[in-house]
Amino acid sequence: MKQTRLTILIVDDHEVVRQGLRTLLSLEKDFHVVGEASSVAEALTETARLHPQVVLLDMKLPDGSGPEACGQLLALSPSARVLMLSSFADEAMIMGAVRSGAHGYLLKDVRAHDLVQAIRTVAGGQSYLDPRVAQQTLTWIRHQSKPGQTAPPHGLAQLSPQERAILPLLAEGKTNKEIAASLRLSDKTIKNYLAHIFDKLQVSRRTEAVAWYIKISRSRPMDHTN
Repeated sequence: MKQTRLTILIVDDHEVVRQGLRTLLSLEKDFHVVGEASSVAEALTETARLHPQVVLLDMKLPDGSGPEACGQLLALSPSARVLMLSSFADEAMIMGAVRSGAHGYLLKDVRAHDLVQAIRTVAGGQSYLDPRVAQQTLTWIRHQSKPGQTAPPHGLAQLSPQERAILPLLAEGKTNKEIAASLRLSDKTIKNYLAHIFDKLQVSRRTEAVAWYIKISRSRPMDHTN
């Protein structure tokens, strides 16, 4: 009986990267790259058409972020497994990927053997986190899980509507420039808003603000309008 090959969709805005991944993965007899996409829009179209088992998804795309795309892809194809590929070991980006439903997070300079292993791992129903970011992520999780540590109750009421709109974008791992583009504001304005947010939430880092947002959004929906 012929063994069914694992179907893979590659999503990256750089053609050379897509070609390199396709060439590498074609060396595995049980892998079958069924398609490529260079944007969120193309990824959604190809996912709906091909229903790949695994999607290799770039964290930064020209028309949206990886976490945004991940949520939409999984809505289209709930059985798909999404493995994020990123050039950044940023905690906020990792948390944004995890929160969006991604099944794995891998740095782009990964060795070929480890990439193949990661694909097999997520395809098999498990999660995969690049070992180079695993320790900092586990430290972050342990920090957020300490008994008695809860989101400041006064923080939400003190945030302005615009500040509340920034938090979910921050949780998606967006840069200041990307947040500014999404909200049609200047980079400087976003930087000022973030300073106010950090002060009101009594945090000093982006990842701490993301942690606060994740906690509060689990306990109650965020109202971005009032």
